Amino acid sequence: MTSAQTSPALRFLKGHGTENDFVIVPDAENAVDLPPAVVARLCDRRAGIGGDGVLHVVRSAAHPEARHMAGEAEWFMDYRNADGSVAEMCGNGVRVFARYLEHAGHVTAGEVAVATRGGVKRVHLDKDGSVTVSMGRAALPDAGVTVTVGGRSWPARNVNMGNPHAVAFVEDLSHAGNLYDEPPYEPASVYPDGVNIEFVVDRGPRHVAMRVHERGAAETRSCGTGACAVAVAAARRDGADPAVTGAPVTYTVDVLGGTLVITEHPDGAIEMTGPAVIVAEGTVDPAWLAGPGDAPVND
Repeated sequence: MTSAQTSPALRFLKGHGTENDFVIVPDAENAVDLPPAVVARLCDRRAGIGGDGVLHVVRSAAHPEARHMAGEAEWFMDYRNADGSVAEMCGNGVRVFARYLEHAGHVTAGEVAVATRGGVKRVHLDKDGSVTVSMGRAALPDAGVTVTVGGRSWPARNVNMGNPHAVAFVEDLSHAGNLYDEPPYEPASVYPDGVNIEFVVDRGPRHVAMRVHERGAAETRSCGTGACAVAVAAARRDGADPAVTGAPVTYTVDVLGGTLVITEHPDGAIEMTGPAVIVAEGTVDPAWLAGPGDAPVND
C-alpha cells in the first residue's frame, strides 16, 4: 500500500444517511493506507472533515478480506468507526456507499451488490432517491444484558445484525443520558468486543423512536443496523414475530436524523429503506494526516 503521508493527495467525499455521516475515500485498488490515527483525524469534527465513520471504497478483488466475495459483489465497503476501529457492517453506511457508486458512475439505479465484513448486501437504488438494503437475518443470542444510566436500569435484548446490539425499551429517551460515553452494562462478557446500545420508546402502532450509542463513535444521529435491531426486538415484544405469524411486519423507526422503514419477512430477511445523500467532495493534503497541524482542504 501507499501511505497517506506520501500520496500526492487524498481524495474524499462526504455523505450521510438520516444524518449518520461519513467520509468516503475512493480507493479502487486498495492503495491507500488508513491506519486508525488517519481515520480518527479524518472523522474529527473540529480539526478534520468530520464524520461518524469512514467508507473506504475498494474493489473486492483488491482487498484480502473481500476477495472471496468478488464473484458476488464488485465493490467492498471497508468500514471504519470514527475512532479508527474496524466494524463489520453499517446500515446507513451501505446506503451511502451505494449512492457513491452511482454518483461515481460505477453503477446505475437498480440492484447493486455490496460486499461487507457482515456478508454481501443487496441494495436497490430507487429513482425517487431512497435506497433499500437487504440487511440479511438477525441472530438473537439467548444472553442479554442489563443497561444502567443515571440510577435507572433496563433489560436489553441481544440482537446481532452482523454487528452486536443491545436494545432497551425505556419510558423516555432522555433517560439515556448524554451518551458521550458507552452506557455500562452487565454482564460485560456478553459483548467482549463492545456493543451498539439502542434506547427505544413507542410512538404509535408499529412506530418507535430511538437513540443510540454506537460502538467506537458515541451517540450518532442514526444507526441503520440499530434500527433493524430495534424493529426485530419490538416485533418479538409485540408478539409480531413474522416466523410465528407468517406475515411480514413493518416498523417505522424515528432516529435523530430522520426516519427509516424496516420490514422483516417470514423467512427472516430484513429490508431497510431510507435516504442517502452525497453533499461534498474534495482533497486533503496528506501531510496533515501524518500529525498535528492544520490541513489544507480543497472543496
